[in-house]
Amino acid sequence: MFAHRGGAKLRPENTFDAFEHGLSLGADGLEFDVHLSRDGEVVVIHDATLDRTTNGAGHVRDHTASELSSLDAGFRFAEDHGYPFRARDVRIPLLREVLDRYRGVPIIIELKGRDPELARAAVAVAAEADAFGHVCFGGFNIDTLRAAREAGAPVTGAATDEIRQALTLSRIGLPPVRPSYRAVQVPEHSGATQVVTSRFVRALHRGGLPVYVWTVDAPDDMHRLLGFGVDGIISDRPDVAVDVVRRWRRT
Repeated sequence: MFAHRGGAKLRPENTFDAFEHGLSLGADGLEFDVHLSRDGEVVVIHDATLDRTTNGAGHVRDHTASELSSLDAGFRFAEDHGYPFRARDVRIPLLREVLDRYRGVPIIIELKGRDPELARAAVAVAAEADAFGHVCFGGFNIDTLRAAREAGAPVTGAATDEIRQALTLSRIGLPPVRPSYRAVQVPEHSGATQVVTSRFVRALHRGGLPVYVWTVDAPDDMHRLLGFGVDGIISDRPDVAVDVVRRWRRT
């Protein structure tokens, strides 16, 4: 199972505190998000703005990497518990720092927004870190993922348009035809549409494509999806998901 943003309900998301904690609980891998800083560094943060998770304000893209690293990325976490991570040196990491620390750990990097420049920069960082063997680049936008593929990323997820096509084919039992992607990261439902079913998973598997589902925090949902045959759970609650997956593997 993958710790979503490191385990966003347990520690300040997309920080080393979250990544270390998620892996210590037994997560198999990490999922996190990236944006570009003003000076072209790939930084690990979910939102395009700083206000929700840090003591900063404004757009990530308007700040240098140095300015971003000076912010308190634990500032907004756990209001109900009195903000226990404030002033504890919790910061926004650089992608290159994360890949350097977690060599060999399976990682899903979500390329946020519609930014081919971000895709090219993130792929270059992964190449420099010799991380292609354990990294998958994900995202929603087809242009961004195409840019990642053209830049040399060997493993990418499917964009939203590609998932729609795969879902249509799965309804008649067919896998995707010559897909450019090598994995699928999807929600179980998208609006009123149920994306993940046993039929969908079987069709993707016929094409040699693993299926990972986000964001799954309830044990009943995890059991249902594992019963469908999914290859991985992406969860904000790695403490719960690790236990469920381990028990499932023993049965």
